[in-house]
Amino acid sequence: MHTQRMTLSVSVLALLTLAACGTESGSGSGKGSGDGDTVQSDVPVTGVAWRVDSVTVGGKKTEAPEDARLEIDPKGRAKADFGCNHISVDAQVKGDRITLGKPVTTQMACDEDIEKFEKAAIDAMGGEHTAELSGEKLTLTTEGGDTMALSEEKPAELVGTEWAVTTLLDGETATTVPADLPKKKAPRLTFAEDGTVRGNAGCNSFSGKATVKGSTIVFGPTVSTRKMCPEAEMETERAVLAALKGTKTYTIKGSTLTLAADGGKGIGATAASAGSESGSQHG
Repeated sequence: MHTQRMTLSVSVLALLTLAACGTESGSGSGKGSGDGDTVQSDVPVTGVAWRVDSVTVGGKKTEAPEDARLEIDPKGRAKADFGCNHISVDAQVKGDRITLGKPVTTQMACDEDIEKFEKAAIDAMGGEHTAELSGEKLTLTTEGGDTMALSEEKPAELVGTEWAVTTLLDGETATTVPADLPKKKAPRLTFAEDGTVRGNAGCNSFSGKATVKGSTIVFGPTVSTRKMCPEAEMETERAVLAALKGTKTYTIKGSTLTLAADGGKGIGATAASAGSESGSQHG
């Protein structure tokens, strides 16, 4: 497992929305001004799960991996995952300017193509950006002209989605689940309409009761198979099953599920498959 500490200073946040609503001519960030075109959206920039579509660095455009994500939270921190490492930076938003600090990143070895995209994305991420928000599309442009194109990601369903566990949480410490776990033993869970949860915890399959009440899930006792696996798999399994006990608070942002107790102990997971097309959130 790879463990990181993510303790960053909090910057002052001055904006909830970048784009002007309405039909005023000559407003906006400059592009389209004076010709009747305006950037128009009610989508906030902070607290939104943004899917990264592509980055352009030095004139070269690179399409993003399917699971590349970026989010700026209301406390002045931006978190990103471009397909491999977890990245966290200070973020300051003023008017149509977003200033991102020096990235703090894990140091996992990744697929070569993903590593190339991740490097380009980190290069496009640093410093001050001009932000343009149009509908559900966000473009960040550096002073040097490098850009990152993003799209708002609608929240996945809690129920009916297969969630792949990617992170073990303990307060401000996030430990990534080993990427080399056998595919059939990779920790996954699915919440069913009948109030149950089932899946694989890292070695053994399990099932149990899971009652959704608002933004909380009350877990009942779980039953599981009793196979023995290598210690890395068993360690992951113990952490996953511990997160599926008692009452936990859950949040869904885009395709990411966070399930944790008050002390921050829990798991982070990514939607592996959706059970419906609606994209709305249960609970």
